[in-house]
Amino acid sequence: MSLLVCLPPIALSLSVVPFQLEAADSDAQANSPGFRIQLDTLLQEYDGKQCWTQARAAAIPRPGKPPLTLVTMQKLLLTGSDIYYPINDVFSEDLGKTWSKPEEHADILGRRQEPYGIEVAPGDFWPKWHAASGKVLGIGQTFRYKDEKTPQLDAPKEVAYSYYDPATRKWAPWATLEAPEGVLSYQTAGGCAQRVDLPNGDILLPVYFKAKEDKFYKVKVIRCGFDGAKLKWLEEGNTLKLDKKRGFQEPSLTKFGNRYYLSIRHDDAGFVSTSDDGLHFGEPRFWRWDNGTTLGNYNTQTHWVSRQDRLYLVYTRRGADNDHVFRHRAPLFIAEVDTGKLAVKRDTEQILIPEKGARYGNFGICDVNENETWVVETEWMQRPPQEPIIPIENKWGAAGRVYISRILWDKPNLDWNRR
Repeated sequence: MSLLVCLPPIALSLSVVPFQLEAADSDAQANSPGFRIQLDTLLQEYDGKQCWTQARAAAIPRPGKPPLTLVTMQKLLLTGSDIYYPINDVFSEDLGKTWSKPEEHADILGRRQEPYGIEVAPGDFWPKWHAASGKVLGIGQTFRYKDEKTPQLDAPKEVAYSYYDPATRKWAPWATLEAPEGVLSYQTAGGCAQRVDLPNGDILLPVYFKAKEDKFYKVKVIRCGFDGAKLKWLEEGNTLKLDKKRGFQEPSLTKFGNRYYLSIRHDDAGFVSTSDDGLHFGEPRFWRWDNGTTLGNYNTQTHWVSRQDRLYLVYTRRGADNDHVFRHRAPLFIAEVDTGKLAVKRDTEQILIPEKGARYGNFGICDVNENETWVVETEWMQRPPQEPIIPIENKWGAAGRVYISRILWDKPNLDWNRR
């Protein structure tokens, strides 16, 4: 066991910014979101050369104690595109009041050498408690680089995964999911994917993929088995596609009631689709407000917060006095979804993380307990090409923070114990 594991958590520049809902009239009270938001800074660290990215949390149940909360994240080189370094983690035993120092796992969650000067690394990692195995299963994708810093965009891409054993507090060396021969065997990515774990332990994992000769990415959901050590491909659903720009990417899945909901990234706009079985989905449609106008989300991720009685979408969008932010990726919003219309209820929108010049969009959702959900996000310190790196001293206030936006529910989630 490492020294870090043996030590109690250490307080790390933790700050709290409570968001107070304004006093409202009776009509506004009727549209109360059912929660309040508390914004914490888990970590603030920035040297102008690298920044933290891809921060996401998992909550490990502990009888009679608060869950052990584990956050994974990795450094990004700012003078390039998606150049990632080994995955780190931090943990808290007191619901995020204090945190351990970041620990880098270069040997087991870092780069590996391949022939001809190629390095392969796991990234876009999303850890989540897998109840059936009693492990945290983290799933992402592989990235390949030439000469350490040059991304190989046409190289193979696999679903990468690792698991964390709470008994030993150690990660297993990352591995890749064996895909069937054919289209899915060339580039298939499970990066940044919000998945659904079924009661029997099977996993519904949304992925995006393309064959070597394809121009556009496509999306589907695959069913996997996980025995506590190996992730296995079992079944795949239908293909969703849009042959425009880069195609569909970075799908996000949830279950609400008896239906499954899939949110999909596209360069021009976000899309949504639904399914009865979690594998076979209908034709995707644009994300819109409930008045029929376009939501304004585009070219970044959207993820879900699912409760017993309400479904919410977390997203970024245009039209928020944010033209200076790369792809309008800040602020980070949450709003309730009208599941009948498959639309976002405009009058329920709240800001989860305010805009400070840096981009958001590569975030994660974690149901910590029945009363609290975390949205974990980083300040990605790159801007458009004309000003690619946000300086340490800047006019917006970005500072390389790792945020936890706590959604504190007015009433407990009665579905919690059945998850």
